[in-house]
Amino acid sequence: MTFFDAAAYERFMGRWSRRLAPLLIDFAGVREGDRVLDVGSGTGSLALELTATRRVEVVGIDPSAAFIEHARTRAAGRPVRFDIGDAQALPYEDASFDTSLALLVINHIPDPRKAASEMRRVTRRGGRIAAAVWDYGEGMTMLRAFWDAAVALDPAAEPRHERHMPYCRRNQLSTLWAESGLQEIEETALVIPMEFASFDALWAPFLKGQGPGGAYVASLTPDRRQALRERLRQELSAGDSDQPIRIDARAWAVRGNTPQR
Repeated sequence: MTFFDAAAYERFMGRWSRRLAPLLIDFAGVREGDRVLDVGSGTGSLALELTATRRVEVVGIDPSAAFIEHARTRAAGRPVRFDIGDAQALPYEDASFDTSLALLVINHIPDPRKAASEMRRVTRRGGRIAAAVWDYGEGMTMLRAFWDAAVALDPAAEPRHERHMPYCRRNQLSTLWAESGLQEIEETALVIPMEFASFDALWAPFLKGQGPGGAYVASLTPDRRQALRERLRQELSAGDSDQPIRIDARAWAVRGNTPQR
């Protein structure tokens, strides 16, 4: 598991999930009164945004007990339930949700096709299924720059570059949705700003071992870790570590409807 510590995940990626969540909710067209499934709910960013902005019932599911416990703590008093479970074998009845969403999780599911099929199964006829993934190869600037720097120093790291994720480019999610039998499929780019008070504020979360990038940093010797830090600093802050950094992060989002019959 590449994400295992809820607090460290929040500092590294969870805060950006919170920014992306309302964009996916709007794109998905979640309606008042919907019963919504949040697949790969993590620390609860999408579920909590849903309940804060719409009159909906939400069920979140994630395989990480630590993340589910963190989400439950944040959700006190909200109309949301968090379950521990597997997106590839959802423990819910057929057609039991109006809308199913998956925020930034598709690439971290061992069998995304099976997960998409399960999301279709538990979503009612004519219901909406939507997902978003980071554009690791280009538009997710922080992680693209990180891996470009890593590979420049260590060509053997190339297979670990997140641009090799199966769903991180335009039209890849749309293809998955079509293969899953969804209809009226639309795809768009969602872009959020990422701001850091300094380069060190950007770098520090990589030291917590979270995600593919954090795991790679943890595998390095101190000298190699420092070399990577310096190369990334030159790339993102033009050598001035004390200046604020603002970069964009792009995700690809897809939506589609389950067949009416």
